[in-house]
Parts: sequence; C-alpha cells; structure tokens
Amino acid sequence: MSQLEQKLTEMLAPAVEALDFELVGIEFVRAGKHSTLRVYIDHPDGIGVEHCAAVSHQVSAVLDVEDPISTEYNLEVSSPGADRPLFNEAHYLSVVGETVSVKLTMPLDDRRNFKGKLLSCSAGMITVEVDGQEYELTVTNINKGNLVATFD
Repeated sequence: MSQLEQKLTEMLAPAVEALDFELVGIEFVRAGKHSTLRVYIDHPDGIGVEHCAAVSHQVSAVLDVEDPISTEYNLEVSSPGADRPLFNEAHYLSVVGETVSVKLTMPLDDRRNFKGKLLSCSAGMITVEVDGQEYELTVTNINKGNLVATFD
C-alpha cells in the first residue's frame, strides 16, 4: 500500500465506519486527469447501490475538506466483489485454503506474479502453492492481491 493509500485509509475509515460499514481497502490508480480513487466497503448484510451512494457522499465531504489528492480523480465506491482485493494480513488469513493472485513489489525468484492456493498466513508471511511449488511471500512486499473467484 502506498503512503497516500495509507493516509487515505486512516482519514476515511472513521467516516465509513460511522455509517456502519467496514472499509475493506483503498486503491488509488494514477492516470493523469483520469486517475481513480476506489473505496471498497463491506457489511455482513451485503452492499447495495444505495449503500455505495451514502458512503460516496460521506467520503466526498471528507475529501473536500482535507484535500489530500492534488490531481483530478474520479471516486468509486463499491463492494469487494467475487474477486475480493486483499489488503492486509487479516484479509489473507480469512481466505486460507482458497486460490489467490498476488503481484509483488519486488520480485522473488525472478517473478512478481503468483497465482495458487493460499496454504497459510502468519507473522507477516503467506505461503502460496503454485504448480506444486510453495512460495513464502512477505505481505508487505505484495503490491496487489486478490481472491480468485471460483464458481461451482
């Protein structure tokens, strides 16, 4: 997670939680005038369009006052969806046994992308089995991680 994303998470979490939602994570995708700030929210009863609109309104108010992003951007608020993004160790711990896709910041064994079964998660490390080989990855070295949706 970038420093900006960390700052935004700390800034926006209270506003999201005040509406009784969980702030799952934040992504800021830089693309000049077409940059996007994605805010992922969740709730045990699920997320609907009206929930996203309420959170968007609340988050926009905080962003207007604090003004932490100096460039133009679009704000998107959504549920994590079937390919749930994984932002921290607790997220990985909750999906042990499932298939994950992980992109590292710094390569390990000359590769950055790993897709396989998440075998374990503890002490800041995850173990992923890819094509019969186990890889231990540091959570802080993960640039982007997602649960891989499976439909039975």
